[in-house]
Amino acid sequence: MSEDRPVRFPWWIYWLLLAAIAVFALWPLASVYFTYLVADAHGCAVNEAYAQPCMVLGSDWGGLLYATGVMGWFMLATLPLGGGALLVWLVILVIHRLAWGRMQRGAPK
Repeated sequence: MSEDRPVRFPWWIYWLLLAAIAVFALWPLASVYFTYLVADAHGCAVNEAYAQPCMVLGSDWGGLLYATGVMGWFMLATLPLGGGALLVWLVILVIHRLAWGRMQRGAPK
């Protein structure tokens, strides 16, 4: 292999981690959005007190819609944890990028 080729910064790792953090933090929001999208399309009522019957494609999805709707409460944990993970991600990215840049300038050409 040739030593002349410059080493590229591994941005793909950071983009992958950012996507994982976003999915983790926003998953309960997607769950609630799915619940109310399906419920509204089929004229069903969904609340957090109990599962109400909801006929979708010939079967009762009331229990599923209740469960996915209540999962929205997980946002109380996932959003702050995702925000903290985002800050850690950003600090690590900045430190790694600065250290990588210094190593590239110090490397013989």
